[in-house]
Amino acid sequence: MTLSKTSRDHDEIRRWAESRGAVPAEVRGTEKGGEAGILRFEFPTAPKRNDSELEEISWDEFFEKFDERNLELVFQEKTASGEQSNFNKLVCPEDDKASHSKSSSSSSESQSGGSHQKSARHKAA
Repeated sequence: MTLSKTSRDHDEIRRWAESRGAVPAEVRGTEKGGEAGILRFEFPTAPKRNDSELEEISWDEFFEKFDERNLELVFQEKTASGEQSNFNKLVCPEDDKASHSKSSSSSSESQSGGSHQKSARHKAA
C-alpha cells in the first residue's frame, strides 16, 4: 500500500520535486482578474513535458503563488511496487474538505490522481 503525504513546507516540496527532475510551472492563460494561474510541476520524462501551455517559473514565484492561494501538496514517495512515484496533487484544503463532504453523501464521486486547484483538475505529470 502506498501512502500519500501532505505538505506546505517549501523545502520538503522543492526537495521532492527536484529529486524527480521536476520544475515549477504555471498553465498559460489560466490567470484571471489578477489571480495566479494553475500551478503544476513539469517532469522531464512526462509525455507532455514540452507542453506549450506550461510556462516554467522560478521557485520563488511558485511558492509566492502557492502561499497566496493557501495550497498544499499531496504527494507520494514510492509506488505500490516500490519505485519512485511522481504522483502529486496541489489542493486547496478548504475545497478538498468540501469535496469530501459531498463525496460522503454520494458514493459515485471519486477524485482522480490529478492536481486540484480551486475547482480545476489536471492530470498528474
